[in-house]
Amino acid sequence: MARQRILFGEQLGPLFDDEEEPILLVESVAAFRKRPTHRQKAHLYLSAIRHRAAELGDRAELVRAATFREALAGRDLVAVDPTSYGARRLVRSLGAEVLPSRGFVTSEADFAGWVRDKDEHGLVMDGFYRWVRQREGILMTRAGKPVGGRFSYDADNRQPPPKRDRLDLPEPWWPEEDEIDAGVRADLDRWEREGVVRFTGEDGPRRFAATADEARAALDHFVRHRLPTFGPYEDATLSADWTMSHSLLSAPMNLGLIDPREVVGAALDAFADGKAPLNSVEGFVRQIIGWRDWMWHLYWHLGERYVHRNALQARKRVPDSFWELDPGAIEANCLSSVIGDVREHAWAHHIQRLMMLGNFALERGWSPAETSEWFIGAFVDGTPWVMPTNVVGMSLHADGGVVATKPYAAGGAYINRMTDYCGGCRFDPKVRVGENACPFTAGYWAFLERHRDRFRGNPRMNQPLAGLDRLADLDAVVEQERHRTHW
Repeated sequence: MARQRILFGEQLGPLFDDEEEPILLVESVAAFRKRPTHRQKAHLYLSAIRHRAAELGDRAELVRAATFREALAGRDLVAVDPTSYGARRLVRSLGAEVLPSRGFVTSEADFAGWVRDKDEHGLVMDGFYRWVRQREGILMTRAGKPVGGRFSYDADNRQPPPKRDRLDLPEPWWPEEDEIDAGVRADLDRWEREGVVRFTGEDGPRRFAATADEARAALDHFVRHRLPTFGPYEDATLSADWTMSHSLLSAPMNLGLIDPREVVGAALDAFADGKAPLNSVEGFVRQIIGWRDWMWHLYWHLGERYVHRNALQARKRVPDSFWELDPGAIEANCLSSVIGDVREHAWAHHIQRLMMLGNFALERGWSPAETSEWFIGAFVDGTPWVMPTNVVGMSLHADGGVVATKPYAAGGAYINRMTDYCGGCRFDPKVRVGENACPFTAGYWAFLERHRDRFRGNPRMNQPLAGLDRLADLDAVVEQERHRTHW
């Protein structure tokens, strides 16, 4: 059998094909049994694989098998290093030739050089981001200074949402489904009907790019219509506007459909042409060459057992209302709305993930490993490499401060300021005790009290901990939250 290049589900763009070998693509329903998976995520992955096979024509062999090992056994293979520990073990155990990983602005060798001589608590994203900016010459002057005089415009990008239902923007770019999507939908329907697999979330029109051409169309539309307002409203939320100014490019980038350098280049061109302001471009670029690359490298650097870190000894199970994506079982308007968006679209933007979903899991003491699994399955862009450091580290502070130097816990005041969720909610963000006590506000103080001793000595926690001693009703708050059954 001739040597083939195996393309995994996160390697479906031209960047992963050197046009030297025949291509092998694999569909395995077992991938959707590892954890509860959103129906639209399964649709996107299968659509992207089948579209890639159609593009490649006779160069591609598409194999449907029970497992990847079954599909790959006995073949002469070459692989670009895959994106999970399990897949990397698989290709090596089968004797495949393994090429260096791709799909990021910096390589694993680059990161190894940067991280050398740094311990875990020297792993600061801002330092990495500045290094990448300088190394790549991105938004840098000829004199080696950041364009505009600052590396970060984050302080300018925290505006609350405008007093209207939606941002005044054209609709995002949406793909048009074709006969391949129809075939995918028929197969998913049949698998569910036959009990082969059970999905979460709703079926719906495919909203994310499944081909390289679609990804470029989505990028072009974003840069022209949404990038200019991305910065100011990057952290804001409107309940009737699930996309806001966000690009929706995380899924096609994580599928390998578009090179992140191309995405960054398009944003830089818009700035150079005067079509997008610096604060928006810098904020968007930082998400890609900073945060996205950072999460990728930390996944490998911190090791496979990282997802099981549990510095705060959080052991509660993720509730059924989350696993079932059931907004009707949740009373808090912010949580219900975000879970409803995830149910309908398999997506929510980063502040909804961090400051609503993640913040709630942190305050309630949910298991980090299980919460990470929930995020991987529920989100269309959820991959085994992107969620652990985002969830275990950033959201749940379960690594003890490696990814984030302070826990991202916040009360209802933050949600009230940055969203329109609190209007009409049965809970009051200003109330911490009683029937209408906000589960975020009360949960915040109960969380701090529970971990007071651990956070003592962290200079970033001095002010919040001092606030605990000013609460005359702290004991009542703690007791209430210990027995809370509705939120």
